[in-house]
Order: sequence, then structure tokens, then C-alpha cells
Amino acid sequence: MSTPDFFRARLDQMIDLRHPLAVLATRMPWQQIEASVAPLLARKDRRGRSIEGADLFGPTLQVVGAGVRAAGRPRLAIRLMVSLLYLKHAYGLSDEAVVERWAENVVWQFFSGQEYYEPRLPCDATQIGRFRRVLGEAGVEELLAKTIEAAVQMQAVRKSELQRVIVDTTVQEKAVAYPTDSRLLEVARAKVVQLAQRAGLRLKQTFECEGRSLRRRAGGYAHAKQFKRLRRVLKRQRTVLGRVLRDVQRRLLAAPQDVRDRLQPWLDRAERIRSQRPKDKHKLYALHAPEVECIGKGKARQPYEFGVKVSVAVSAKQGLMVGARSLPGNPYDGHTLAEQLEQTTVLLQDLGVKPHTAIVDLGYRGADADIGAVTLIHRGKSRSLTRSQRRWLKRRQAVEPAIGHAKHDHGMKRCWLKGAEGDALHAVLCAAGFNIRWLLRAIARRGIAPAFLRSLWLLSALAASASRLATLARPALLVGAAR
Repeated sequence: MSTPDFFRARLDQMIDLRHPLAVLATRMPWQQIEASVAPLLARKDRRGRSIEGADLFGPTLQVVGAGVRAAGRPRLAIRLMVSLLYLKHAYGLSDEAVVERWAENVVWQFFSGQEYYEPRLPCDATQIGRFRRVLGEAGVEELLAKTIEAAVQMQAVRKSELQRVIVDTTVQEKAVAYPTDSRLLEVARAKVVQLAQRAGLRLKQTFECEGRSLRRRAGGYAHAKQFKRLRRVLKRQRTVLGRVLRDVQRRLLAAPQDVRDRLQPWLDRAERIRSQRPKDKHKLYALHAPEVECIGKGKARQPYEFGVKVSVAVSAKQGLMVGARSLPGNPYDGHTLAEQLEQTTVLLQDLGVKPHTAIVDLGYRGADADIGAVTLIHRGKSRSLTRSQRRWLKRRQAVEPAIGHAKHDHGMKRCWLKGAEGDALHAVLCAAGFNIRWLLRAIARRGIAPAFLRSLWLLSALAASASRLATLARPALLVGAAR
């Protein structure tokens, strides 16, 4: 194949086009992905601001800064950024690691739509985070939907199989330390002191040395199970934090309004930590992440997990992930089924199918009224199930390995993104990464070829069949001519 660049070889000449990732690059609906994502990245039309002036004829009023801004660096290719998100979660990498490996891996560059090898980083790692925030939850759900459509287009899964789904919940832990009372009190004191000093407030006393000493003593007393001494240390830590908070509040009265607005949310969180007790509800488990919930799933190895509950839906036969969404507030499992089926219906609407059967565990008992016409199958209905429904119920455990791989191989084990929005984006992207690896395994197992090679093979097969027909027809023509 000729190349416009005389000094460089094309990527399709450097790699094995039968590699599963190279095959997937030709099978993904990139044009549809770009068409759906492009409106989210369009420059916004600004209203502008009015400026009063004067000229020879009197006062004037001008509007400046209105319209679509034309300045600024052009955006990177949508396919490049989308492929980086896919690769990041397919291989469980960080933003920094995925751009470094992209510069070394020619197959990844072919998957991203590059024509020639680029021995440099595709972008700064921070641009992936900004692109992810611009997409939002609706944008990343579109990326997940396109992986499902690619599986159907490659005939790796039939549309009818997507009508039966297995639903279960898990916990997506937040990147926070284990929230002991002693640590929370010390972190709150240090953060309030740091913010006050940055704002230029001169505190009477910071308790820095005593705070570190109290934190160390609390750890030793807890390890030795000397709980009476531990309670005394916690009481002193609360006293210290209260004195720092009152000192900052007094000095904020003379501070500018913008300083008060910046410090007040942190002061409110620190006061919550100071006043909460072990038996309280709606506690604050992390100063920098107030959305973290304490969730108990009944595991002997880990009684409590700190993060957000995530609902996952997979196809009943093949195990393709057809839904994943975060559920803030630690709701009961049965109350989340309707939301999960709604998301799955939205993701499958372009395929013209929707789920009609949900296979769940006993935590979803009593949810029949919330899901409408969808049939609910669980072990509590064993007496009323038909023979085929009992056979489907045996597949309920198939969701467990899918959750395990999503957590340990694709990043759902720990979420580093900020806020409740970060929890929602991370859960959906982990599901998309799971589907990418699922598609790679399906391509390797079924021997699926690239789209353009398949068309060449079809043309060669047609040419061969035409030549065989001509060869068979030649003796008949000779016989007719002899007669």
C-alpha cells in the first residue's frame, strides 16, 4: 500500500491486523460516537456583559464578550480521547500510565485512529480528566452503549439474549483512609489551621505538636485495647478542635466576604466531625469527600466498606455488561431495581430491545410492583417458577465474577474521582472497560476478522466462485459448438 509520507510506514503495515484490538478498531462505530459526543464539546454561546461609555454624542452602552469564542487551542480528536478512556479502564491503568503506554504501543495507536507511529505522549494526563468531566454521565453512558452495539454488530451476542439480565449491587470504595475518630479529628484540625493560615488569619494557638502526639497515642491505645485511655485522648482531641474552630470563627468576622465564603464549608464539616458520636447516623467519614457512605454487605473479611453502592446488570447468557450506575445514599437493593432497568432500557434503545426478565437474589424481594411488566425471578419464588425459569435462575451467580473482574481488573475497586459525579462516571467507565475486554476475548475466540479484510475475502470468494462457474460452463459450450 502506498503512503503519502515517504519516510514513515503506516501503522497498518507495522502490526498484525488479526490482533483482537486491531480488529476491534475496525468494528467500533467511531462515526456514531463522534456524532453523539461532538455537541458536548461545542463552544458555548456566551451572553457577554454590558460596558457603559461616552462619546461626542453622549453616553453609550456596548456588549462585549458575547457570542462563540474563537480563540484558544483546538481540541484533540474525539476518537483519540474516547479510545484513551476505553484503554484506561480496559487495562485498569491511571491517567498517567495510559498516556505513557500509548506512546509505546503501536496497536493502541492504531486503535485510536492514528495512521503513523507517534513516539510522544498523545496529550497531557490532565486532559483526560477534563474530557471526562465534559462528557458527564450521559456521555459516558453513550460510550457504554456503543460497546454493546459493537458486540451485536459482530454477532458476538444476539439481541434476544439482552432481554434477560442479571442484576446485583456492589460497593465502589472511595479513595479515603479508614475513618477512625482520632484520625478524622486530627485531619480536621490540621485542615482548618492550614486554610486559616493561607487566608492570612493569625491564630492564637494551632496545637500542632499536641495534635500529632494525641494521634500517635490514640493509635497505640487502640492497638493495645486500652479503650478507657483512648476515650480520654479522643475527648482532648475534640476539645482542641473546638478551640481552633472558635478562634477561626472569631477572626473571620473581620475578614473579607470571599474569605468567609471559602472557609465556611470546611468549618461546617469540621464541626460535624467534632460533634458526631459512634452511634450517630449520617456521619461524615472523610473531610474531603462528604458523599462517602458506610455500607455493610455482610462480608466476613470486610464488614464495612466506605464509598457508594453501585448496581450492575449483565446479560444472562454471555455476561456482557449492559448497565452500571451509582446509587448515593445507601438505598435498599429492592428500591434500586427500577432505576437499573431504566438505565439498561436507555442503553439498549438504539438496538430496539429492552429487558423483560430480571434475575436477582433475595435482596430484591418485593420489587415486582416497581418494575412494571418486567418478570422478576429469584430464589424466593421457587415454587411458582416454570422449568425454564428455574434453569435461568441457575445463572444468577454469573454476575459475581463479572463484578469481581470489574473491581480488580478495571478499576471499580477504588474510585479516585471527585464527588458524587466522579462516582457515577467511574462506575459506567469501568463497565465500558469490562465490555472492551469482553469484546477482545470474543474476537480471539470466534476468529472475527477486520471489516475491510472480510470484504476482501467476500470479493475473492465471489471471484473464485465465478471462475468455477465459468470453468464448468466451458465444456458445455464446446459440446454445443461441436454439434
